[in-house]
Amino acid sequence: MDVSIIIINYRTPQLIINCLKSIYEFTSGVKFEIIIVDNDPENGGGNLVRAVYPEIKWIDMSYNSGFGRANNAGIKAAEGRYFLILNADTLVTDNVIGRCMERMDERPDIAAAGALQHYANGTPMPFYKSFNEFRKTFFILPPSGFADKILNKLYPEPKYSDSDQYDWLVGAFVFVRKETVEKSGGFDEDFFMYGEDVEWSARMGKQGKLCYFKDCTFIHLENDNPFRRTSISWINRFSAQMQVSNMLWVRKQYGVGAYLLMILHYLTMIPVIFVWKMVLNVKNNGSPFSDLKTQGIFTRKTGVLLNYFWPTLLGKKNLFKIKSSENIDLISQS
Repeated sequence: MDVSIIIINYRTPQLIINCLKSIYEFTSGVKFEIIIVDNDPENGGGNLVRAVYPEIKWIDMSYNSGFGRANNAGIKAAEGRYFLILNADTLVTDNVIGRCMERMDERPDIAAAGALQHYANGTPMPFYKSFNEFRKTFFILPPSGFADKILNKLYPEPKYSDSDQYDWLVGAFVFVRKETVEKSGGFDEDFFMYGEDVEWSARMGKQGKLCYFKDCTFIHLENDNPFRRTSISWINRFSAQMQVSNMLWVRKQYGVGAYLLMILHYLTMIPVIFVWKMVLNVKNNGSPFSDLKTQGIFTRKTGVLLNYFWPTLLGKKNLFKIKSSENIDLISQS
């Protein structure tokens, strides 16, 4: 078996059917198997997928285990010499899987590879190219040359001699050697969603290069917001679940000090954003307490981070999945 393609289902049967159709249509020169891991067997619509593709392997989880745990279950069942972690909301448009396999066969120095994401209209989707680029976006600072200069000095961009090499691979398409997973381990199962691909990349990167091939692309359908941000406001650019996962990643990869710095930053920014907005309100309409909704959302999101403070700080094993009542993004829009 050349490639084991692992896809997670969570109530997305038609997306998976479309994804599989594109794989079978465009993939050639590769002996592959497809493993679907269902995080909601009762409501996931798996029967619809199996009716069209009865040959696929199917694994039912007993609960909504999130992205990392479900993929690990698929990896355990995989027989390929390569694993492809692939999102359900993706389409391949050419033999990208075969091309990735050929490159990996030719380049034993590469531990894992990714393909570049495109929107449905074919235009390239932005992505974070380094750990430090990602970390800099966590800071809630006014856009300015001075702030950018400070952050760039604190978190400089890495320099690689290989133009294909990057710090991490987007979890929607990760083409990884079986040996890399055996040595580095699979996904960290503390992550429910988001951040798990970043943390995994750090461990895989110790086994060899992580590369994007410029001529390898795929369509990622459902992500309309660059970098998976919310559209609520600039200070609330990440969803509550992603914020919890981001802080978990910082703690795991950079330690207690880096984590405490980020929590302190968010706490100190609460009075700053309120005072700044109230001054603007007085200047614009004379009432300091008007239109403070986004500042309130930021405060509540910081409260969600604090709900997971001790488990994160102490490195407790846990599934860091926020409660439905903590999903500030949906509450704020309802």
